[in-house]
Amino acid sequence: MNKIPSIAIYDVGKTNKKLILFDEQYSVVYEESIQLPETKDEDGFSCEDVVALTAWIKNSFAQIQTDPRFEIKAVNFSGYGASFVYLDENKNVISPLYNYLKPYTPALQKKFYQSYGGESQFSKITASPVLGNLNSGMQLYRVKYEKPELFRQIKYALHLPQYMSFILTSQLKSDITSIGCHTNLWNFQQNKYHDWVAKEEVIEKLTPVEKCNAVVRADNNILAGVGLHDSSSALIPYLISFNDPFILLSTGTWCISLNPFNHTMLSDYELHEDCLCYLSYEGQAVKASRIFAGYEHEQQVKRLAEHFKKPLAYYTTIELDTELLKKQKQAIKSLQLMNEGGEPARSAFGKRKLADYKNYEEAYHQFILDIVTQQVRSTNMVLRGTGVKRIFVDGGFSKNQIYMYLMAEAFPTIEVYAASVAQASALGAALVIHQHWNNKPLPSNIIDMKLYSVTHQTSI
Repeated sequence: MNKIPSIAIYDVGKTNKKLILFDEQYSVVYEESIQLPETKDEDGFSCEDVVALTAWIKNSFAQIQTDPRFEIKAVNFSGYGASFVYLDENKNVISPLYNYLKPYTPALQKKFYQSYGGESQFSKITASPVLGNLNSGMQLYRVKYEKPELFRQIKYALHLPQYMSFILTSQLKSDITSIGCHTNLWNFQQNKYHDWVAKEEVIEKLTPVEKCNAVVRADNNILAGVGLHDSSSALIPYLISFNDPFILLSTGTWCISLNPFNHTMLSDYELHEDCLCYLSYEGQAVKASRIFAGYEHEQQVKRLAEHFKKPLAYYTTIELDTELLKKQKQAIKSLQLMNEGGEPARSAFGKRKLADYKNYEEAYHQFILDIVTQQVRSTNMVLRGTGVKRIFVDGGFSKNQIYMYLMAEAFPTIEVYAASVAQASALGAALVIHQHWNNKPLPSNIIDMKLYSVTHQTSI
């Protein structure tokens, strides 16, 4: 039996850790998924068990290399951001992988921003809203002042994707997608580390920046990438497939509008409205806006089910009713405006009385209408002046006909697609080092798309 030439990708989220193998056509030929129990840091706060994660990566990589079905040609990594692993001079892990959800010390945060120009100016320069430990550079600042002995012991600080690469390569690298992920580390205006990184002696602990498409050698001389931040990695299939300006609207718990073609500096208003910037694998700024719509959907369908005495998943049976939407014609028309006075955190539906609707179907149509009103406002914040011709919607809402119809209604001059990429962040990590392991041309069918318009829906 001929072995399948494959690339192995470790795609590590906070909940699910996956090992995925792609063949030379980038079809998934193997998938393993586990959940590792968390541990606690010295303060009793839950965090990633870096010892268990390291053991799983080492063991699973050794096992997959012996699988007679596959010839592993390369390996790469994608993982969640805002997380550092600290190594001592002997390259041993010396502290917990602190959870980015851990509350930040208010007085220390105040001291930092007072020292470096104030929250507004600093956030603009670093394209990072004030997020506490979610700004991963702030974790090193905190260690310096709250755990000085640990700070002295730290020789290397690796973002999680680069630590995963280190496990199999022993190479100490940084990558631009992890550095540019709301870390407070990067000066987006000067395209270099912010001055504070040197002044606070943090830069001494950061490793050389390697190109995202570079490879080093792993076990058994297998080619290995240096890893990417998962959100930036998920953009890669789209950036490789399309040249014309587009927005990727990634819908999950958060609905994030990513515009790789918007390089304008963040304004105070945009920062206040939860806009930020990422860096793409090519080092370009990607402006993003986000709303908590997926979470709100989870909460409101519970409310709807309870009120109308329906199963929790009843919303999945609701079909688009254009006549019902026509009754709210004025509301639909208003979607083409930005609704400057709307609330960024929640839609209007939470304030509506369910008794005003005669059935679940009518109420649910109104709810999605309210969600899309909010979504249009958010997407418009990163859309303006960028010549965007397409909006690709992936994730849960891409399967919602009412949502997709209303998005098409709201953006009549832009093609709105429901799009799906199997294992997008893992696929991006595979594609970025394509030239090093795969002699075949890049496939043209890695994205499934369905075009929506207000008059028809067409699969392409």
